[in-house]
Amino acid sequence: MNPTPAATIDSVLGNFSLLLALVLAGYNLIFGAISLRLIATGARTRVHPVRVLETARRAGIACFLAVTVAAGCLVYASFTGDYTVSYILHHTNNALSGAYKFSALWSGQEGSLLLWAWLLAAYGFALRLAHKRDPLLTGYASTILSAIQVFFLLLLVFEAPPFAIQAGPVATDGFGLNPLLQYAEMVIHPPMLYLGYVGFSVPFAFALGALMMRYPGEKWIRVTRIWTMITWLFLTFGIALGMHWAYNVLGWGGYWGWDPVENASLLPWLSATAFLHSVMMQEKRGMMKSWNIWLIFITFFLSILGTLLTRSGVVSSVHAFAESSIGGWFTAFLVIAIGVCLFTYLLQRSHLYSEHKLESLASRESSFLFNNLLFLGACFAILWGTLFPVISEYVTGSKVTISTPWYDRVVLPIGLGLLFLMGIGPLLPWRSTSLQSVRRNLILPGLATLAVAISMMAFGMKPWADQSSFFSIVAFSVGAGCIVAIFTEFQRGVVVLHKQTGKNYFTSLILLARRNPRRYGGYLVHFGIVVLFIGIAGGAFNQEAEQTMNTGDSVNIGGYKVVYQNMTQDSNDNYQSDFALLDLYKNGKKIASLAPERRLYLATDQPSTIVANHSTLASDLYIIYAGKDSDGQPVIRILLHPLINWIWIGVLIVLLGTALAIVPEYKGALPKAAAKPEGSAA
Repeated sequence: MNPTPAATIDSVLGNFSLLLALVLAGYNLIFGAISLRLIATGARTRVHPVRVLETARRAGIACFLAVTVAAGCLVYASFTGDYTVSYILHHTNNALSGAYKFSALWSGQEGSLLLWAWLLAAYGFALRLAHKRDPLLTGYASTILSAIQVFFLLLLVFEAPPFAIQAGPVATDGFGLNPLLQYAEMVIHPPMLYLGYVGFSVPFAFALGALMMRYPGEKWIRVTRIWTMITWLFLTFGIALGMHWAYNVLGWGGYWGWDPVENASLLPWLSATAFLHSVMMQEKRGMMKSWNIWLIFITFFLSILGTLLTRSGVVSSVHAFAESSIGGWFTAFLVIAIGVCLFTYLLQRSHLYSEHKLESLASRESSFLFNNLLFLGACFAILWGTLFPVISEYVTGSKVTISTPWYDRVVLPIGLGLLFLMGIGPLLPWRSTSLQSVRRNLILPGLATLAVAISMMAFGMKPWADQSSFFSIVAFSVGAGCIVAIFTEFQRGVVVLHKQTGKNYFTSLILLARRNPRRYGGYLVHFGIVVLFIGIAGGAFNQEAEQTMNTGDSVNIGGYKVVYQNMTQDSNDNYQSDFALLDLYKNGKKIASLAPERRLYLATDQPSTIVANHSTLASDLYIIYAGKDSDGQPVIRILLHPLINWIWIGVLIVLLGTALAIVPEYKGALPKAAAKPEGSAA
């Protein structure tokens, strides 16, 4: 131990930067609100309120720079091992690699709040630069964002300071990073998740600002939709990375356990997805304006609620932080935010009058309506299941936890309903349609659905046997119908463009996507969701084996033969490892050598499991070294997961489709078909 030194330059500069950022965000909030009020009332003042609004905007930009300096100071302290800072002492150590020293920024409560504040400031920076063409709407959104920023900076300055100095003598090494976070994907997963959580503040700010100022027309909804799509993309990627991390690191063989913190990330995803569908009704038909406003509000509230659940300690989760006092801060902020939104809505609700009404159940509008009801139904069910232990403990004094089977029984049928609507919705026109037209559009998808269902039952699947079999048959058959419907839509558009331009079919496909990226990007997203559902449905065919093994012992599973060879060990400054060396055979031929691993991290004295996988499109062989039995022999657990890799493929397709939907439309003239030479055949 060394004697206690004075605070280092990184902690002093970090604290000063956070305090400066709080002042700048406060200026943005106070003077932005005053100037907007003066502009709304038309009051005359010595200094023109538009100029004051501009100074508030610049203060918001400067706030981003100040928070960036603070975040940089914490990262610098991590890399230099500044153990005078309590946060650095408790979340890093000398043996960590550079990537994990960087990820220590969000491994603890104070650092993750700083990451939230920095991302919020970065989003605000982009907003304040990108929307100068509409300074008034931007001014409202900027001011609302600054109010959120003030809340997080108050937390960082007074309640959860990341640069607090460690009391007593200074250690020469830290306590280390949580072993569960020492995995490559965890360098990416939290920032992606936070980009989604934090990003929903921007559409929230635009929606609330537009409502406050009674913004004319639908331009604000288009701006809000773009921001929502960007943040939805990040959140989708973040959730998928978390699923993949859970699958490969936790060593239980699954990817989603309805953990409260997993649920907290899914809730805003569901409500945002509902908004991205129903907003089309407002753009096309001027309908569901109040509904859309509240979907945006709810998405933001659920993002804050997710942060509250993670940090308050009210739920038990492998992902959650320890219990702390900041849960009360988040509760107060959430109550205030809901109150402001409700007051504003009641004051301005006459501005949200719908211009049209639903004319037919057989229409695109009705499919969006049912789609929204299912999304919100899933959202409510998951929220109820997540909060039920807290509610039951408050009411009865004993905590009752809802298990995975309850979620499966409630949520999976809703998922199948959404899958059905994904197939039928795009085939329905706006307003109304004839029964004959619906029947004509549904013939091919219906035949595909029926053919797959009959084929699966012919090969021995019994939908009445258990829930898993029923879900798989419905998912595969309805998924087949959706795929046919999606490909039919692409085929129709490609054929039309081919005839108009004379281009080959592949070029026509590219041109089709460029001319209407939102529509065909949406179809691609739907296709990805179908592929993901097929991957989930493959779980009905899972196989499992567990055995204590000696040298030369083997296990046969799903056409594979796993042969145990030996044990080996390795170590470094960070952890010690035990490996089980296995050979994998198929059809009598060796195809791979696998080495599942158990680690013991030296700084924390905590174990961790690293699984070994042999992956193909058809299945994933998942092997866990589960430890040793009482005789010191290794216990090997083997799981065969058919089609599980289709989940990750489906996610990649969803991300690609979302990226396409964000791309601006190509507005150039269509290339004309080449003129036929004289005398050519017609």
